[in-house]
Amino acid sequence: MALPSAQPSPAPAEAPPPPPARPPQADPPPVLAQPGPPGADSVARRAPAHERRRPPGGRRTYGLVATDLDGTLLRAGDRVSARTRAALELARGAGARHIVVTGRPVPGVRGLLEELGYEGIAVCGQGAQVYDAASGLMLSALTLDRETAAIALGKIEAETGALFAAVDQDGADGHTLIEPGYRMAHPTLPARRVPHRDALWERPIAKVLVRHPELTDDQLTATARSVVDGLATVTMAGPGTVELQPLGVTKATGLARAADLLGLGPADTLAFGDMPNDVPMLQWAAHGVAMANSHTELLAVADEITSSNEEDGVARVLERVYG
Repeated sequence: MALPSAQPSPAPAEAPPPPPARPPQADPPPVLAQPGPPGADSVARRAPAHERRRPPGGRRTYGLVATDLDGTLLRAGDRVSARTRAALELARGAGARHIVVTGRPVPGVRGLLEELGYEGIAVCGQGAQVYDAASGLMLSALTLDRETAAIALGKIEAETGALFAAVDQDGADGHTLIEPGYRMAHPTLPARRVPHRDALWERPIAKVLVRHPELTDDQLTATARSVVDGLATVTMAGPGTVELQPLGVTKATGLARAADLLGLGPADTLAFGDMPNDVPMLQWAAHGVAMANSHTELLAVADEITSSNEEDGVARVLERVYG
């Protein structure tokens, strides 16, 4: 699934607004189908209003395939099956480009991309980072103002009680820092423990991760969204992974920047995901596919439901579209 490396380009007009002003010390009604039984092929859903018409007697294809990683392209153990690899090659042979779109920051995904032999553009950090895997260059990056992040955490804790927090630092070599009590949801991702919360702000950050000892992910996400409106974007990226990212930044805004580098746009895009952080991306794309293992928030907006990540759901759709 190798792609030619892309060159940086100016940010598109849709780029999110800048974060709030900082002090001197701060940083710059659809009809839904139900998923079929395990192993079943994808279930057709409503056609999105913005999808281009198919040519008479023709079949709709797409010039861009955008895939989430965890719970979507990857099986357990961070593996991509032989069938999925072959399906991605089938799409590439038909002229489609592949962009990985993940919540993981560049430092947490770079080694995995190398193991997979991926040499294309990757959208990382929930859309804040656009990275060229072939050259190892960060093409664009947005940061969350650290004072804004601290204020947002305080507002959430005023409603929920004490939280445990972590941050992903900015940059291709940034660290994931975790304060005492925070437990990484994905134990294979590298993290560095710090002695107290103030140490989380030692360098510019891409996002904040929060966990609560009692609230469910859905409860914490809903509360955070209700109190940090106008400060940051709140999303749920997976079990135990509620995140605060720069205001207006989503997987859709990051994918739009990456697609623009390739001369492509939403009408060209077939997108796959499984969690609420994938909702903006699936809504941006011409056709959005949810895995059978998806969160209900994503199932509600998807145009199609395929089988699970463990059952080659991505491959099943690509084989149908490009076969």
